[in-house]
Amino acid sequence: MLSVASAVFWGVLVLSLLVFVHEGGHYLVARALRVRATEFFLGLPCRWRLSRKSRSVGTEFGVTPLLLGGYTRICGMEGSDDDLLAPALQIVMERGRVRAADVARELDVDEGRAYELLATLTDWASIRPYYDPELGETPGQRDYPASFETLARDANHLTEYDRGHDFTLPGSTAAGSPHPTGLAPDDLLALERSHTYQGVGFLRRCAMLVAGPLVNVVLAFVIVTCALMARGVDYYPGTSVIGSVEAGSYAEAAGLEAGDEVTAVAGASVGTWEELSSAMRPYLDAGEDFELAYVRDGAESTTLVDLPDGQACELLGVTASVATYHPSLPEAAQATLAYTGQVASYVAQLIQPQHTMEVLDQSSSVVGIAVMTSEAASSGAYELALVAAAVSMSLGFMNLLPIPPFDGGKILIELIQLVIRRPLSLRAQSALSYLGLAFIVFVFVVVLRNDVVRFVIG
Repeated sequence: MLSVASAVFWGVLVLSLLVFVHEGGHYLVARALRVRATEFFLGLPCRWRLSRKSRSVGTEFGVTPLLLGGYTRICGMEGSDDDLLAPALQIVMERGRVRAADVARELDVDEGRAYELLATLTDWASIRPYYDPELGETPGQRDYPASFETLARDANHLTEYDRGHDFTLPGSTAAGSPHPTGLAPDDLLALERSHTYQGVGFLRRCAMLVAGPLVNVVLAFVIVTCALMARGVDYYPGTSVIGSVEAGSYAEAAGLEAGDEVTAVAGASVGTWEELSSAMRPYLDAGEDFELAYVRDGAESTTLVDLPDGQACELLGVTASVATYHPSLPEAAQATLAYTGQVASYVAQLIQPQHTMEVLDQSSSVVGIAVMTSEAASSGAYELALVAAAVSMSLGFMNLLPIPPFDGGKILIELIQLVIRRPLSLRAQSALSYLGLAFIVFVFVVVLRNDVVRFVIG
């Protein structure tokens, strides 16, 4: 039970933090490009949350009890385009607060379409739902309330989600109050769209999509590079010095100790560990006694290694001495860059049919990641950092695969729209998403089965 609890704890902690960092990349680039973002949370969406709203950018920052990742809500990534968005927005701005039924009546559409229009504008953070306590409406309810209202805006029509807003300016209006703009409905809608994901150019949209995976890769790169510099790299120096002697081994019986430098095996000189191993192998295989010459504290000595007569012995019971080399920053970065290329190549093979199953057989699901993270945590901070870096880098490159709903899949859709010079229909986007989800489910089932066999059944 303790091992299971440890695996769950470390797995959830590492994965949640890495996904949170991933979403942080999306959020920071969106804000840098002046795109509105209403929420940024550690944990999956949940009605129970602990949060605080920023006065400067309007974003609600917080944590939910579903600590299985994180999420950010960037405005304009949901909802559909509609010719009636402009008049719907104008109605809300003129009234301050209006019922969806009234919007439907004025636009001569059914309430379902009216709610779709108002939901899209809400996703843009252009308006917001109004929950009327007299009607028993609460912010935690599943459905939208009956009414919607304006946000607080300054004289330049900026909301709390827009950089540079100043509600002390004359002409600013409070939430739920009419806000005259003096703009034509289409111009007002264009102004609002410019603050959303849909309203910025192709390169900026791609920058927001790439930012999440890129942060994961950069984080992993920094962790591995720093770990290599701090911990160093163990290597076997070109000597025949004994690093350790196994208790109860033939080497211990012969009186050998760690630090002894073996100089000869049965009279044959040796100077490296490879030469020592090769010289001893015939005697170990034949079960034949032999002499070792060694130097200890500057004094030369010899000893007889007594083996069972005629019985092959696999090991003498000694290990080589290990030295540690601390690479410089350029050396560590170069080694990490090579490792990054290997991970990228490995992940790319996942979508190459001739390599897909080969990659999946060597991959792990959340179960395997949790077990490996727990084992690494018990071994020390260095091992835990390396495992977290490996997961972060894999997460980053996985999200760059051109498979919806991964970020790479969204970039693929953006590229298709750029080529055809028009938005891809929702039907086509849904079809691509279903295909991507089917592939993701297939991958998940295969790697989960592998982990169950590997870690549970054994």
